[in-house]
Amino acid sequence: MMTSALQLDFLDLRHFSAQHLRSLLDEESALWSQRLRWDYRNSASLVLQYVESHLLTGYVALEQGRVCGYIFCVYENNKAVIGDVFASRAGVDEASAVAIELQLIDRLLETLQHTPNLARVEAQLLLHPQGLHRQPFNRAGFHLYPRLFMELELHRSDLSELPPPEVVAWESDGKYRRWMASDFDLAPSVITASYAGHIDSEINDQYLSPGGAQRFLHNIVRFPGCGIFEPNASWVLADSHDHKLHGLLLCSRVSAGVGHVTQICVMPEFQGRGVGKTLLELCTASLQSRDCDAVTLTVTEQNSAAVGLYRRLGYRVMHRFDAMLWASGMPKNMR
Repeated sequence: MMTSALQLDFLDLRHFSAQHLRSLLDEESALWSQRLRWDYRNSASLVLQYVESHLLTGYVALEQGRVCGYIFCVYENNKAVIGDVFASRAGVDEASAVAIELQLIDRLLETLQHTPNLARVEAQLLLHPQGLHRQPFNRAGFHLYPRLFMELELHRSDLSELPPPEVVAWESDGKYRRWMASDFDLAPSVITASYAGHIDSEINDQYLSPGGAQRFLHNIVRFPGCGIFEPNASWVLADSHDHKLHGLLLCSRVSAGVGHVTQICVMPEFQGRGVGKTLLELCTASLQSRDCDAVTLTVTEQNSAAVGLYRRLGYRVMHRFDAMLWASGMPKNMR
């Protein structure tokens, strides 16, 4: 490993401006495109805006005065969410870059250990392969949840029989239709009911309450942090009078030719009746009609029913990554 020859300093992120980190975020954006077909530039711009405003807690790694890595988290009441960690691959091998990232994680976790009244820490480092950063999180007492990044190519011949998106499909006392702005107020109750007792509500506590679900929706629908929301490719199963939703699928455009399913959930009483499959097929048909090349999604590997459905529809695993969680009451350090 080359890191033994590097003389590294670690400084508070709030001492830096956007200009200091811009080239590093440009390099990271290129890696997002290469690994995940994801245009990360909008997300990078948001990070730089927050850096410029000195609103993020985190660290910057410097090698002889050159910025070579960074990590940050955001606080939400008594919870912290680790948003990203990245070290430059320019001029060093992969192992050396990862070693810098591990040191950044160690420093941030030490800071979080000493944050008063902190009850929960979450992280999903989508860009990085599963297990890459396992050691510091294990030492700090985190639970790790393997997750899958799956992709469906939309130019395959066996997808030609998908229903046209203009067709409205019916399911007992409901109707499938595209997402409408008024659904924003109806969707939180679907999310909380669908994820009650579900493993994903362990990973993301926003699924546990209507207020948290509404914040989650805000980040997906009204905020460009996870691509640009695509209402024409987002579908719901609503009751016949549009008074409530039985299921929903939200989709964003993460690059010019790629859509990403940011959320799919179905009310418990409608599960097992093909609702999720129909929502996915309607989304796929919508993206095909808009000349997209692929659609992607993420799923917790332990959610075998969902993984099985996606595989049957033709999705294949392109990447594995980790979700990390520490919550008050867990053993070991973070107290």
